[in-house]
Amino acid sequence: MKTEVINTNELHKIDPVFGQMSFDDHEQIVFCNDKDTGLKAIIGIHNTVLGPALGGTRMWNYANEWEALNDVLRLSRGMTYKSAITGLNLGGGKAVLIGDAKTQKTPEYMLKFGEFVHSLSGKYITAEDVGMTTADMDLVRTVTPHVTGVSEANGGSGNPSPITAYGVFMGLKAATNYKFGSDNLDGKVVYVQGIGNVGENLVKHLSEEGAKVYISDINQERLEEVRDKYNVNIYTGSNLYSEEMDIYAPCALGATINDQTISQFNTKIIAGAANNQLADEQKHGKMLRERGIVYAPDFLINAGGIINVYAELENYGRKEIMSKTENIYNTTLEILKTAESDEITTHQAAFNIAQARIDARKNEK
Repeated sequence: MKTEVINTNELHKIDPVFGQMSFDDHEQIVFCNDKDTGLKAIIGIHNTVLGPALGGTRMWNYANEWEALNDVLRLSRGMTYKSAITGLNLGGGKAVLIGDAKTQKTPEYMLKFGEFVHSLSGKYITAEDVGMTTADMDLVRTVTPHVTGVSEANGGSGNPSPITAYGVFMGLKAATNYKFGSDNLDGKVVYVQGIGNVGENLVKHLSEEGAKVYISDINQERLEEVRDKYNVNIYTGSNLYSEEMDIYAPCALGATINDQTISQFNTKIIAGAANNQLADEQKHGKMLRERGIVYAPDFLINAGGIINVYAELENYGRKEIMSKTENIYNTTLEILKTAESDEITTHQAAFNIAQARIDARKNEK
């Protein structure tokens, strides 16, 4: 018998889906390919105990398929707990399109993606995310009803980004109240990393409350536009994580809280819009707690967007959308206090509440 030694980095190639570290008993992973349009997509359905899996579609120029698969697994799982902790009757799903949204996305491309979504018969409901627009969702709607985030002109709730940002703002203020005894942001130094639609709207709320805001992004033109619009500062240093600040708000891609950055952090609070901010949920959540850094769980405070698009399914109006989003403040404060009293990480405290709701529904069935 021949014994072969395999590097641990190669293990995922033996079991390319079920062997992924990010695989968490997902119910279904769908690989979509269309030769004519060039579409290559992965739809991840994590859990549908509470309802159909709803989650946005992200188009990104991934380095390889492993990276795309890992992203859709992590994102779809996050959507499960985001909906659960927010009290929505939805499961968790996500879709990733592999490619450059600026050069490869065409109407035919989006229509073909809509057909793949439709083939799942409502088990997965899509919406917009990075690289997508409300117009894209309007196009998808022409071939499937299983889409949210369509334009208000077409009976939808429109772009969810402003509501997502407002929810993050509520969570950020709750964390500020917990740490400082007041949620007054006047004079607080806040670094916002990533100023897409959500990041910009967060900057707007922060600047209106008198915070001293620094912004960072890979797009220089965008930086200058937001700086001039809200009278904030562009960060020009070389290591944002080590800068002295009151609040770090990651609003770009995930995993910025990792082995390298945690030791450098010079912040008191982390509260941002990015998904999957902790590279390793258990390890890095514990490291933040040990350093005394207050972490507002991402899947809780960035839930405003899904609250917004859920309104399309439940037919409730703007007033209820805002009420549910504002309640993120109360839930965040409750979770931070629970984590302290139970001597666990804030991520674990939030996860426990979400999982308990899923387990209760499963037992009912």
